[in-house]
Amino acid sequence: MEHVFFPPLTRVAICGGTHGNEMSGVYLVREMLKKNPEQAGSLSITPVTSNPRAVEVCRRYIDKDLNRSFVDSWLSAPLTNSTPYEERRAQELNAQLGPRGSPEAMDFICDLHNTTANMGMCLITTRQEWINLHIFKYIQSKMSSVPVRAIVSNVPTSEVSFLDSVSKHGCALEIGPQPTGVLRAEIYNTMKEGVDLTLEWLQAFNSGTTFEGGEIEVYTKAKAIDYPRDPATNEITAAIHPHLQDNDFRLLQPGDPIFQTFVGESVMYEGEELYPYFINECAYYEKKIAFMLSRKTTVTLPSISMKRD
Repeated sequence: MEHVFFPPLTRVAICGGTHGNEMSGVYLVREMLKKNPEQAGSLSITPVTSNPRAVEVCRRYIDKDLNRSFVDSWLSAPLTNSTPYEERRAQELNAQLGPRGSPEAMDFICDLHNTTANMGMCLITTRQEWINLHIFKYIQSKMSSVPVRAIVSNVPTSEVSFLDSVSKHGCALEIGPQPTGVLRAEIYNTMKEGVDLTLEWLQAFNSGTTFEGGEIEVYTKAKAIDYPRDPATNEITAAIHPHLQDNDFRLLQPGDPIFQTFVGESVMYEGEELYPYFINECAYYEKKIAFMLSRKTTVTLPSISMKRD
């Protein structure tokens, strides 16, 4: 593949507390703010508590999910007394870290998240973007304490609603399992290592290092699966089956049990072979998602380096 050049990536934001009860990012950003690391080598680093009101009350959000609020129409909508708090906050963050699509936008945003699912460390990107995937390749090569995977959601640009979409490049680091409102040392340490390696990669990129291409495996979002429900009440009638629980990214095959009803019957999977993730994610009950399914594909990366004047 042809070598690809990118401009320097010097202005970086590390965001925690986008969901106010995902504690690793909340405390990691607090520590960064104490140290006030405005400049680190070639990087100008801005730590941000994304949703301070939700962090204060240790809730995922106040009015609505902040990480689904960065929609173009909402970012430009006039504010009224009835505007949800998270839509107001999205406009504030877009002004601080963007505006999205402008030359003034941050070069890179790393948005920090926890999941209650047994997913290890996942770099999540809305598009197959070479910068993000090279950072994933680098983190995966350096970390041995947990599995490191990349998830590409392939959301159309017009539908992107995530915080990291405000910057020119960006991703989310999703790490679990960790219950909401709880801080586990090993999960915090994993997140910190992931952030440190991301910043290390950016420093090396800005110093002129060439990152060679190669093949990587990524998981691409296929679809979401809801719980079985009572058609009269819409209440769930089953839980995740013990055979599936905690087995994120293990190949799911037709005939595998995926749910266990409250009277003890197993519900079997029907469909193509796919890889489940976000299994039994606490925050997804309200979204009517029991787990997500993905396809594992091989992506060939080009070699990349910084474009010099």
